Amino acid sequence: MTTGSSTTGSTTESTTGSTTESTTGSSADTTADQPLLSVRDLTMHYPARRGAPVRAVDGVSFDLPAGRTLGLVGESGCGKSTTGRLVVRLLEPTAGTITFDGHDLAHLDRRGLRPFRGDLQMVFQDPHSSLNPRQSVARSIAEPLLVRGTTAADARRRAAELMELVGLRPEHLDRRPHQFSGGQAQRIGIARALATGPRVVVADEPVSALDVSVQAQIVNLLERLQRELGLAYLFIAHDLSVVKRVCDRVAVMYLGRIVETGDKAQVYGDPAHPYTRALLSAVPLPEPAAERARERVTLLGDPP
Repeated sequence: MTTGSSTTGSTTESTTGSTTESTTGSSADTTADQPLLSVRDLTMHYPARRGAPVRAVDGVSFDLPAGRTLGLVGESGCGKSTTGRLVVRLLEPTAGTITFDGHDLAHLDRRGLRPFRGDLQMVFQDPHSSLNPRQSVARSIAEPLLVRGTTAADARRRAAELMELVGLRPEHLDRRPHQFSGGQAQRIGIARALATGPRVVVADEPVSALDVSVQAQIVNLLERLQRELGLAYLFIAHDLSVVKRVCDRVAVMYLGRIVETGDKAQVYGDPAHPYTRALLSAVPLPEPAAERARERVTLLGDPP
């Protein structure tokens, strides 16, 4: 796939797979915001029964400063969720580095990862499937603390505090997940992710499984928590309107690779890569006349 050139601050991938950054724009490696999390050449290949391995994630690199939000966007199957799971080390990468606060986590064993588990947490797409239906909400939220040696009484006290923090009533701690709506269950998932006091939260499609009326409430909650706790988010989504609202920078992923990275104003206002332009042209416009008049960007050819 060919690429356009950028002159105002986004990074695009060339046909050879390398990335280039505009000399006049901001870079993912700016000195103004030193990265808390730095990912370089992250790779995840799955063996295939026949032929070459499946390149689910193929040389992904990005930086995430403390207290900021990087949006990772792309169509289903492009490797976004796999990237998120690699970052929090739910998966073992094939190659690459995941540097958190100066420590490379990419190939640490379970014992080596233990001191860092609490610093990187994940909010999953489907809140009900991510919660154990047999456990009370109190147990689900407190479990990360109990594993770390917190007493049962202190863990329950902290679970009650977290319920209040995410806008739920502590007296509902003994209920089971099925007794909550989707939006409430996602709040519980967020509370569980916050139990260990993380500095980085990977939010994997955190609102896509929710009713539209509830999505804005969860986005508002995530924004408030970031302000209050100084969280850094890797925000994975396919809804470009949500990403535009919550993210400082945007990375566009296609077939396991990041093809464009930039400030959201640059990526949305003047996208450099043809795939980015095609994604943006698929977002419906609120004005019917403008929607009918605009021209869709169509990509021709077969995927590699």
